[in-house]
Amino acid sequence: MQKLLNGSVLADYIQERQGRQARALIQAEGITPKLAIVLTVDNPVIETYIGLKQRYGAEIGVSVELHRVEQSQASATIKKLNKDDSVHAIIVQLPLQDPSQTEEIVNQVSPSKDVDGLGKDPLFDPATPMAIMWLLAGYNVDLKNKQILLVGRGKLVGAPLEKMFKTSGLNVMVVTREEGDLKKAAPEADVIITATGSPAILYSEIIKPGAVLVDAGVASEAGKTVGDLAPSVYERDDITVTPVKGGVGPLTVCALFDNVLRAARPTPKTSAQ
Repeated sequence: MQKLLNGSVLADYIQERQGRQARALIQAEGITPKLAIVLTVDNPVIETYIGLKQRYGAEIGVSVELHRVEQSQASATIKKLNKDDSVHAIIVQLPLQDPSQTEEIVNQVSPSKDVDGLGKDPLFDPATPMAIMWLLAGYNVDLKNKQILLVGRGKLVGAPLEKMFKTSGLNVMVVTREEGDLKKAAPEADVIITATGSPAILYSEIIKPGAVLVDAGVASEAGKTVGDLAPSVYERDDITVTPVKGGVGPLTVCALFDNVLRAARPTPKTSAQ
């Protein structure tokens, strides 16, 4: 029987805990945590994700403000939000209309409010890598002495995960469009984490028995949101895998709001010497 890494189950417990934390901030400190989202594109898939964040925030007691602006206005909007003490967290919703400006724009978010952890001096871990680590830990997936394969080295998932794994002394290899051979690497991997947004890039024939697969890829195909795993993968009963829905996604929202709550907490006041 196929084992599923169901993030929705874990997310329910985390959401309850975050609701208590938000209420404590409101009642004990008079602080209503607030997240500001800067949006520069018109994209139905992105709108879906923003809607999820708005609903999640409402459920746990975090205010979520959406700022729809042209990309040319993004910098001025971020500077204004950086100065607004009622705003504790800021994310720039990616991708931008002109992705070449991504690094320049995300670096303008104050590190103390950069809950996506995308700036040059991040104080917070990015949400999706955090979610993947929570998911693996929640289902007791042991990474020691295992061959980990990352498919993709994107700024949001692959690159920060590679850094996390290497810092922990784990055995990790990376395959990208420009580097490595997926057909050779995948059959050797005990744990595969993919986040390319290329539908069906990973298929059953190149995955070994007993492998653990985490699909964090998102793409749109024929009007449907799909991941990186081919349908044939879900016919296997000898692997552990994230479900088509309810895998990494629910925990990514949880991880983001964990950072928001951390950002909203008042900094400890030191006594005068």
